[in-house]
Amino acid sequence: MSKISWRHVSALALAAFFVVGSLSNIFAPGSIYEEYLRWGYPHWFHFVTGSLELTTAVLLAQARTRPWGSALGCTVMLAALATVTLHGEYGHGVPPLIVATLSIVVGWIAWRKRLPSPA
Repeated sequence: MSKISWRHVSALALAAFFVVGSLSNIFAPGSIYEEYLRWGYPHWFHFVTGSLELTTAVLLAQARTRPWGSALGCTVMLAALATVTLHGEYGHGVPPLIVATLSIVVGWIAWRKRLPSPA
């Protein structure tokens, strides 16, 4: 049986989160669509968010591009955090803050793994 790394599993779990998030934004039900409008975004902006989240998931799934996926995911989540904070929806800020933090951790781990080890 092969040994499964918790680092790899955590990156794939984060990628799965972004897949789910992307699908809920791309195929935005009325409630999500109306939130974007209420926040002042154009009617098509949920497609942008969903596409960025899907791109994040693809980048996170591959070890070679994981640092870039982590950076993009963190950026998307910080933008979400800024949006809900500016609109006084502080309770909605907890999930993006947690996911941004996890993105930083996954990215840091991936980046450290890419660095050459000292001799």
